[in-house]
Amino acid sequence: MKRRMTGWSVRSVAMGLAALVAGALLPTGAQAQPADPYEWAALGDSYTAGLFVGDPQPPLGSSDRDGCDRTANSYPDLVQRALNTTPGGPSVELTNVSCGGAAIEHITDSGQQPLSPVDAPADGWAEVAPQLQRAGLDETTDVVTIGIGGNTLGLAEILARCVVDGLLGRSCMTHYEYEIGERYSRVLTEYEAMLEAVHTAAPNTKVITIGYPSVLPKNSGDCARGDLATISQDDIDWLWGVHANLNQIIESVTDERGDRFVDLDTSSAGHDACQPAGTKWVEGICGQAEDFWPTDIPLPNGLSLPCPDGMHATMVHPNAAGHAGAATQVETAIRAALQEP
Repeated sequence: MKRRMTGWSVRSVAMGLAALVAGALLPTGAQAQPADPYEWAALGDSYTAGLFVGDPQPPLGSSDRDGCDRTANSYPDLVQRALNTTPGGPSVELTNVSCGGAAIEHITDSGQQPLSPVDAPADGWAEVAPQLQRAGLDETTDVVTIGIGGNTLGLAEILARCVVDGLLGRSCMTHYEYEIGERYSRVLTEYEAMLEAVHTAAPNTKVITIGYPSVLPKNSGDCARGDLATISQDDIDWLWGVHANLNQIIESVTDERGDRFVDLDTSSAGHDACQPAGTKWVEGICGQAEDFWPTDIPLPNGLSLPCPDGMHATMVHPNAAGHAGAATQVETAIRAALQEP
């Protein structure tokens, strides 16, 4: 679908003409001023925030910490660095308001109560405003990336249930098989409304949605039981299908809206949580993480399960290599979006 000329493209043309005129008036050897950076807002959940892949942002001990667990070396951080250091490329000013545990509603109209276990205040974290509000989206916003949907579907809760049921020799699939369809419908409906709200708040923006990476192998036989704690092979196969359906919903809604979708699942195939260290882009239930990250697996009803010595409760999240892989795809998408008429 051909888009009308947006605010950023009007701005780009205006700046280009101004530079042309200024260049004609400047004395020989004078330097033209660099163009203003594009405004980029990164919205999303823990897969965007980065959790345990680098130094906490804001740093530990800072009064600015909000409990959202953003870290350095998350893909927004990597993309910003790449764009701003590539000669001749578009520079960006990044506003990253992603937050661990965020659901679709926390993008648009609901405040969120962060639940970070890291450096938490005694009385808990203060509620943060919806991400649209915190990002300050308006007609000057050039590009918005969104990585959201897993928490609306309840993936963290499902995963924890599968760990417990596996311990007891049961299948979590049987617990969810009659309600998972309703959860898919909720994601679909809320995602459509969210994209509409983003475009309303930022009418001149290019929206890029980010799918979820390959976290499980398509064949559960390729996964040793220890990689995903106690989850059975049948449940791993079922979880792979749930993940695939979630990505399909996000992609279809994005396509219908005329926005751009980044397929991280295909680009990360073969790097799932069941692969050996050095190959995996996603850690398992327990995995390698920075030392500030907890070592106990959170379970329902306030229970927890300790990880093996030297490991942390990574709960099937991308590691540094996973964020680097995502950054490559997202950077390409942003460059393409900013070049569109």
